[in-house]
Amino acid sequence: MRLVYLFCFASVLGFAANTGKPASVTFHKEVLPVLQAKCQSCHRPGEAAPFSLLTFEQARPYAKAMREAVLAKRMPPWFADPHVGGKFANDWSLAEADIKTLAAWADQGAPEGKKSDSKPNPVFTNGWRIPAPDMVFEMTEPFAVPNSGTVEYQYYILPTGLTEDKWVQLAEARPGYRSVVHHIIAFVREPGSKWLDGAPVNKGFVPGKGGRGMPDGFLAGFAPGTLPTRLRDGQAMLLKAGSDVVFQMHYTTNGKAGPDQSKLGLVFAKEPVKQRVHMLQVQNGRFTIPAGATDHPVSAAITLGADVELLDLQPHMHARGKTALMKAIYPTGEEEKLLSIKWDFNWQLAYEYAPGKMMPKGTRIEGLNTYDNSPNNKYNPDPTVEVKWGDQSWEEMMINFVRVAVDVNVKPGSLIVRTPPKPAAD
Repeated sequence: MRLVYLFCFASVLGFAANTGKPASVTFHKEVLPVLQAKCQSCHRPGEAAPFSLLTFEQARPYAKAMREAVLAKRMPPWFADPHVGGKFANDWSLAEADIKTLAAWADQGAPEGKKSDSKPNPVFTNGWRIPAPDMVFEMTEPFAVPNSGTVEYQYYILPTGLTEDKWVQLAEARPGYRSVVHHIIAFVREPGSKWLDGAPVNKGFVPGKGGRGMPDGFLAGFAPGTLPTRLRDGQAMLLKAGSDVVFQMHYTTNGKAGPDQSKLGLVFAKEPVKQRVHMLQVQNGRFTIPAGATDHPVSAAITLGADVELLDLQPHMHARGKTALMKAIYPTGEEEKLLSIKWDFNWQLAYEYAPGKMMPKGTRIEGLNTYDNSPNNKYNPDPTVEVKWGDQSWEEMMINFVRVAVDVNVKPGSLIVRTPPKPAAD
């Protein structure tokens, strides 16, 4: 996904000197490199996309559909304002030359060209988007998702059995029955934790209200568009000996009942770890979105209690989400916009910063999300009701996830200064 292919527009789509016609664009020479760089991670067997783009035979029937999707910029999905936050490391969007390459290929009848012009496709690990995992955790029994109705969040506590601490560099959560899995969050529960104390182990359950404690860490998540957790050498998440992995499963019925047995794969760090990675949350659970509101703002903020390296940002809302803006106010008073997106509930992306984005202790990270609870929102379940925080998709959330890396000696409890938040500025 992060490979970059540069194409000379003049040579690919320029006019031939003698004929005045567009130069030929073929699958193997010009189109396949674009698909390899931006599309095949999802468009291959066993992944979320509805068809594969590994070969000419697979791609040719979709040439016109691909043309329409890339010209409208619906694919690949990418919603960040290019004028805010700079160039993100995982930017899926296509360069204009690549868009014109795919459009010209369709316009010319999708010719194959010579196979000798193509380069081999990337090598993928079967069943995973990360390399072969060192350890896999799977729900011990399938959960029977009904064909209709509301399914409360299901939790699964899976003991790791680890007798020594491990550092996790790559992690991927994978659904078993993808079409009904709204999301998976794989948490860490360390030995002695009071979180979910007394709950069953190796068996699905619905937590009671008013429980004590909180998770001790985050390993990976799954939602439409979410990529696996991939950290650089020297960075990792700590999984202590004797810890449990806890799955939070959110199912959304779609008329087709079936069993889900989701899993989590982990790859451990092979190099010495210098930075521990944590997931912070800029969150507001106390809001009311009025019925019919078209642009209702909800804000939240945190203040950093340590120097951190910013790794990525991931806003999270439900069907009424409209936009998300995140910015930093540094101890000097300087302000910087970090991310501005148009929200799409069907593609919940993380936006990765290039290495070295440092934020000093005392930096305030603010989030301002807006919601459209009007009839103009085609995804709105019911514009006649006011909406509050809730787990289900017809309710709402305001969480902006912030992944950071800190020196391994920094205590997790010191990462956020516990002060009352003030409203984020527009």
